[in-house]
Amino acid sequence: MFKLTSLNLNGIRSAASKGVEAWVAKTRPDCICLQEVRAHPDDVAGRFEEMAGLRGHFHFAEKKGYSGVAVYAKHTPSDVVVGYGSQEFDAEGRWVELRFDTPARKFSVISCYFPSGSSGEERQQAKFRFLAELDPHLARLKSQRDFILCGDVNIAHKEQDLKNWRGNRKNSGFLPEERAWMTRLLSETGLVDVYRHLQPETTESAYTWWSNRGQAWSNNVGWRLDYHLATPALAGLARKESIYKAERFSDHAPITVDYEFRL
Repeated sequence: MFKLTSLNLNGIRSAASKGVEAWVAKTRPDCICLQEVRAHPDDVAGRFEEMAGLRGHFHFAEKKGYSGVAVYAKHTPSDVVVGYGSQEFDAEGRWVELRFDTPARKFSVISCYFPSGSSGEERQQAKFRFLAELDPHLARLKSQRDFILCGDVNIAHKEQDLKNWRGNRKNSGFLPEERAWMTRLLSETGLVDVYRHLQPETTESAYTWWSNRGQAWSNNVGWRLDYHLATPALAGLARKESIYKAERFSDHAPITVDYEFRL
């Protein structure tokens, strides 16, 4: 199996202090996609170039302590693509793509961190611009190669994807426009929500994020914000999924999918 994990760290140094490296060493993924690394090259040097024997590849945000994504991989990629060509959003460190081109298979593993619009209307409009840019980029990429995009999408697609859906219909992350974008991505662009492919009916066990406010974690008042979005050929090889909640490394839980292929 090719074991692929995705996790929003809410800061790599913070997650390291909570034991994420030991967990990665124990679970031994082939790749782990990380979002909200919140670090710069000098923070990583001599400390986080590797994690549990996996080599890290990063896209850092220009702003200190903000955003940033990484993919740690067991195998050496054929190429690493940093950013997706956006004049506005590449400075925020939201896309790193590892390409693995072998005689048997040509595909990419992508770590992507979608903007949140929860801080106000200005960032919500930025989120809409990001979605508008990303949509054609993913369609072009799909026409060229198979890929699995892992990331904090900051969208709960359907009512079964969050606890209090009635009270969140006007809130960022569950707005009609965001949900419609996700529907189009799956129906028109033809990507597959791998977790829902494997678990079409689950509700509360599907959540991957809980607010730090109140008793959201203890009461499981959560959202499903973290995804594996794959081209159909790779989604068809997904065999098993898991969301790890026994330990907390951040306000998100890691989601892992085993795919039936090897590099």
